Amino acid sequence: MLSGKDKATRYTTGAILLIVALNAFGGGWYGMAGAEAVPVEWLEGTPFKNYFIPALVLFTVVGGSSLVAAILNFTGRSFNRRASFMAGGTMLIWIAVQVAMIGYVSWLQPAIAIAGVLVIVLTAFRGSLKPKTTSASTDTSAQ
Repeated sequence: MLSGKDKATRYTTGAILLIVALNAFGGGWYGMAGAEAVPVEWLEGTPFKNYFIPALVLFTVVGGSSLVAAILNFTGRSFNRRASFMAGGTMLIWIAVQVAMIGYVSWLQPAIAIAGVLVIVLTAFRGSLKPKTTSASTDTSAQ
């Protein structure tokens, strides 16, 4: 059974993941639609001529992994921790590559990096909230 802190941490992680997923879906959709208000000059020096491919990756990989991990956290599936670590890592890789390619252009870049770190830290911390059992406390044959 989950402790209250463990459940709260899992739901907090799920909420962060859901916010990131919604942001990635919105940004991805906007980029695939042409990203009219975003300067194409930002893509100079990258392998991209427009925002479609990066937006598709944002939508499917970042948004998809975050949504799946959020759902797994909210439903308490046994593999929610692994999915959360993967989604948090995906966020950090996405932002690192983005900043390396186009530089710092939006407050959302550090916000997503912070979200990725929070997801990873909260997920790691959650594992340490489980009560430790010793063989003496679980061994009923010794009684």
